[in-house]
Amino acid sequence: MSRFRLEPTPAQEALLLRHCSDARYVWNLCTEQQSWWRRGRGNMPGFPARCRQLSEARSCNPWLAEGSVTVQQQAIRDFDQAMRNYFGGTHRRPSWRKAGRGEGFRVAAVRPEHVRRLNRNHGAVFVPKAGWVRFRWSRTVPGCKSYRVTRDRAGRWHVAFAAVPEPVAGPGTGEIVGIDRGVKVTLALSDGTMLQAPRPEDTRRLARKLSRAKRGSNRRQRAKQALAKVKAANTDRLNDWAQKASTQIARQYDLIRIEDLPIPNMTRSARGTLESPGRNVKAKSGLNRSILAQGWGRFARHLDYKAPGRVEKINPAYTSLCCSACGHVDTNSRNSQAQFACTACAYASNADVNAARNIAAGHAVRGDQAMARSLNREPQTALLAS
Repeated sequence: MSRFRLEPTPAQEALLLRHCSDARYVWNLCTEQQSWWRRGRGNMPGFPARCRQLSEARSCNPWLAEGSVTVQQQAIRDFDQAMRNYFGGTHRRPSWRKAGRGEGFRVAAVRPEHVRRLNRNHGAVFVPKAGWVRFRWSRTVPGCKSYRVTRDRAGRWHVAFAAVPEPVAGPGTGEIVGIDRGVKVTLALSDGTMLQAPRPEDTRRLARKLSRAKRGSNRRQRAKQALAKVKAANTDRLNDWAQKASTQIARQYDLIRIEDLPIPNMTRSARGTLESPGRNVKAKSGLNRSILAQGWGRFARHLDYKAPGRVEKINPAYTSLCCSACGHVDTNSRNSQAQFACTACAYASNADVNAARNIAAGHAVRGDQAMARSLNREPQTALLAS
């Protein structure tokens, strides 16, 4: 998707908020309807049946009929797609939407004349019932058949045109690179290049200020807005870095090998339950924040669509303990976070670069076989030395 910053007038912003409210209301109706489904009750109504139910609801409720039917129908389509993703095992089950979080709506059946350029820096997009809304023309607007209007917690409006971006062409030299993702060094490439994600601005002071403010007060609203702006700025910086880093790597290498990391499992809370509480919960939560601040998943997603067919995911097992020169696996080779010194061949290198070279080789070391080789070598070495 190509996203642009919207600049609605106060009157248009009120209409956009109404569209967001309608889309959220219809989505929550679908969520409630889906929650009543049980085995043996037959199939839930699909998109056409729910659209007919929406027509009946609009005829009985004038306040609902005042909204855009296009926006409301697309909310049903979004929920239908979300359920398909859930049953396909790729996403979580759709849940209730809350005002102020994930605000937005989609408009379909977009024609070329619905988007026009006003001047060098601005364009306009036609939004149902709101008319022509200006946006910043920061790059070429792709041809599309639908777009989505969103509002983040910082109060900024954006329009995203649904279009598949063109892939980034490789150099054609057959160059292969391995990428190791870490917390101290965000990306370590097998050629020795180090790429570091921008450090996010600390939000703990603003979070404490928000927690002390009385609910419903103007002071709490101002504190909430200030915290949202800082978080939005952190997200923008990280996304900008991920876009530039993925483009740079896609242009320089023909085959890109990256670790296949289960990030949701790695950042799962260690709090546990009352019956079996977790251990080192505070340290684990700090590690989770550090991992998420690196933008590993964001970078991998950008890389996938910029270099389709040129990205291979490698099992990361024991890549940080295996010597990229001789293949020896030993936990003692990793003396520190930054240094790797092989105990078999005396090869020394940066630990992250060594792991990246193992990933670039394209074959991850299986843990059981690697440890068996390592354990079998030690007695033989000791026997020869004696």
